[in-house]
Amino acid sequence: MILVSVSVPVTLSGFLNFIDGLWSSCGDQRIIVFTTNHKEKLDPALLRPGRMDVHINMSYCTVSGFRLMASNYLGVSNHDAFEKIEYLIGGSLEITTAEVGEQLLRFRDPDVALGGLLQYMDLKMNQEQDQ
Repeated sequence: MILVSVSVPVTLSGFLNFIDGLWSSCGDQRIIVFTTNHKEKLDPALLRPGRMDVHINMSYCTVSGFRLMASNYLGVSNHDAFEKIEYLIGGSLEITTAEVGEQLLRFRDPDVALGGLLQYMDLKMNQEQDQ
């Protein structure tokens, strides 16, 4: 694994040369992950096929995503807390799947885990309203 942390200015040309060098030295087996919050600000040369072949939008958690996580992590497909959690997720609360997963993994007991998720969501809503 190659981890790159840059603390000096890098030109686009220099970065593209670096990436192309990685491609040519890795043979057929290569996966390089780029992340950004502003894809629209990236230069098209960086996004062209051959440099970035797969684009995945990591959106906020959806109701179906929550249900899948609850089933996988807690083994439940229905619970009294689902209605409120789904209401918050389907409304104006922006919560990532990582945040939901972190809360669900804190406890094995579904009642405790889902209660903890609801507390976290309420806290997050209050913080968003204060800003």
